[in-house]
Amino acid sequence: MGFLEFVTLTAVMQSMTALTIDAMLPALPEIGRDLSTSHPNDVQLVILIMLLGFGLGQILYGPVSDSIGRKPPIYVGFAIYVLGGLVCIFSQTLFIMLCGRFLQGVGIASPRIVMNAVIRDRFKGAEMARVMSFVMAVFILIPVIAPSIGQLILIFFNWQAIFWMFLLFSVLVLTWFSIRLPETLLPLNRKVFSLHITLEGVVEVIRTRTALGYTLATGFLFSPFVGYLSSAQQIFADGYGKKDEFPLLFASLALTFGVASLVNARLVYRFGLRKLCFASAAVITGLSTIFLFGILWMEKMPSLWLFMAFMMVVFPGIAFLFGNLNALAMEPLGHIAGVGAAVIGSLSSLISIPLGILIARAFNGTVLPLVTGFAICGLAVLFSIIWAEKTSLSFYRI
Repeated sequence: MGFLEFVTLTAVMQSMTALTIDAMLPALPEIGRDLSTSHPNDVQLVILIMLLGFGLGQILYGPVSDSIGRKPPIYVGFAIYVLGGLVCIFSQTLFIMLCGRFLQGVGIASPRIVMNAVIRDRFKGAEMARVMSFVMAVFILIPVIAPSIGQLILIFFNWQAIFWMFLLFSVLVLTWFSIRLPETLLPLNRKVFSLHITLEGVVEVIRTRTALGYTLATGFLFSPFVGYLSSAQQIFADGYGKKDEFPLLFASLALTFGVASLVNARLVYRFGLRKLCFASAAVITGLSTIFLFGILWMEKMPSLWLFMAFMMVVFPGIAFLFGNLNALAMEPLGHIAGVGAAVIGSLSSLISIPLGILIARAFNGTVLPLVTGFAICGLAVLFSIIWAEKTSLSFYRI
């Protein structure tokens, strides 16, 4: 498999998480009505519970992939994903829907975490960060078009049809993966699976200051991002009254993410991973703090275009950090890539999801909870980066 096809396949497989989230966003009000949710914010759980399953599921696949190879765990994950989709299609209550979404999250964690290990099998260091940036650039096409796909389906069908689309897409992707991608973990490099070895790997990740620090940074970074994903439809439709324009507004922000990922591939070589991460986190934190105080001073909802301008600066910062933080966390863990990727992904998700739930559930018709989340979590990212490297601020001057 050539480099371009590998990047495209990896991006498509990892983008299934975004597809499973973003294509559902236009359908949330309809799902809430059909399943008789008691509070408008309850429908956010359709997104949040899926992310919870995704976070918990990651810890399962990495150690197994280190033992039996990269491909079998992905097959299992896709099977769980399909089962969860069927549960959602035939659900009659919110609880059953959430059970199905949890299964989907657990299942879709397999390509997300195992493909990271596949990348680590083939690349390392700055080259790995460059590959992940290209993956992210392709990956971001899904969030750009997914809400429009969901809204288009709703014009002709009901929300259950979106889940049928998920199942069809997963079958096509799995077929491509099974035929074209060879196994990247040779039998010579595989480890005997045991709970003891897995726990030893977990302890090693936690005791490795660099890995743990950048994992914490990743978790804090994605906390407000999770809050945004869960409440985006409410922010634009209810807060700004732009229900019909929601897919376009969501896509425009996602596009800035993708463009920044392409730029990141060049910046990594020019400035280095660490300095670029610190600078990006500083910009996000500083701008979010200024914007927060501006909202409090104005005592009213900022205009839509002011909010969009703010997000169009924050999103590229997140894009610069996304692949780079993960590459830095994985850098000392090449000998336990599967376990390392699983622990990093699971721990960062278990940080970001509860905090993201707090941010999303605090939605009150304004963007104040979201901007507050970006400011506070941005500060936590900065402190985590400094702690991970245990160095002075002068090191991060660009």
